[in-house]
Amino acid sequence: MDDTKSTVLSILQDLTGEDVSSNMDTNLFEEGILDSMGSVQLLLELQNQLGIEVPVSEFERSEWDTPAKIVAKVENMQ
Repeated sequence: MDDTKSTVLSILQDLTGEDVSSNMDTNLFEEGILDSMGSVQLLLELQNQLGIEVPVSEFERSEWDTPAKIVAKVENMQ
């Protein structure tokens, strides 16, 4: 597992208490794993740990709703 993926999964697990690494296509919002407050915390942690800056105004839930999409977005921004 590459560093970005493991860091994103670690952040998600810290925020949600859920290990989503076994199903990277889980819809985090539909499953109730992540909510709007969790999204803000996720963006803050991505900024703190990976230097990724995503203004909340540019956060599109549909682009960040699965672990796989989050990893892809972060990798594209690095």
